Amino acid sequence: MEPYRITVKQSVSKDLRKIPKKDVKRILSAIQTLAENPRPPHSKKLSGQERYRLRQRNYRIRYSIEDEKLIVCVVKVGNRRDVYR
Repeated sequence: MEPYRITVKQSVSKDLRKIPKKDVKRILSAIQTLAENPRPPHSKKLSGQERYRLRQRNYRIRYSIEDEKLIVCVVKVGNRRDVYR
């Protein structure tokens, strides 16, 4: 199976600046794994949206998947208490 292409919204880089560097490394590693499997067993589809969320300790990665184009688009990264607002 061909790997998905990862795209990241510009606002995500701004989100990552607020997060400690050790956690950013972990988050970026998790995002890279989405290229091979965009729906890992520990991801969850968000209700009422065509988006998914991936947990990474206290942080959440929200993303959408375009299966026709093989694209995973990271929409938002943030602390679990703020990411859904």
